[in-house]
Amino acid sequence: MVDTAGKAVILFDGVCNLCTTSVHFIIRHDKSSYFLFASLQSDAAKEILLHFPSKKIKLDTIVLFEDGTIYDKSTAALRIAKKLNGGYKLLYFLIIIPQFIRDFGYLFIAKNRYKWFGKKKKCMIPSPEISAKFID
Repeated sequence: MVDTAGKAVILFDGVCNLCTTSVHFIIRHDKSSYFLFASLQSDAAKEILLHFPSKKIKLDTIVLFEDGTIYDKSTAALRIAKKLNGGYKLLYFLIIIPQFIRDFGYLFIAKNRYKWFGKKKKCMIPSPEISAKFID
């Protein structure tokens, strides 16, 4: 398994414009450098997800691998927000909303993300300034 000691890994759809924009947003607001990143299409993501065969992860979700546990959809997004600098951590209070309701909204956006935000032909390639935050 990828060494992630003291870090959390965010797995994202590497061809989704909304997803890659979100990754850049997280990097800007992760002042403690807590998060590492890998596209769901990468070997690193496949290696992590192999340890969780009961979770059926698709490319339409964000996945957070933290402390040996994986979280997806709205729960992953809220747990990520909780670790960001600034007022974004306040969004974590939404965790009190039942997951099936939160995920309904999440999946609606996920289903339409390519139509609304577009799609790349290839996975995102990180710039040299942020490449250390990506695992492969």
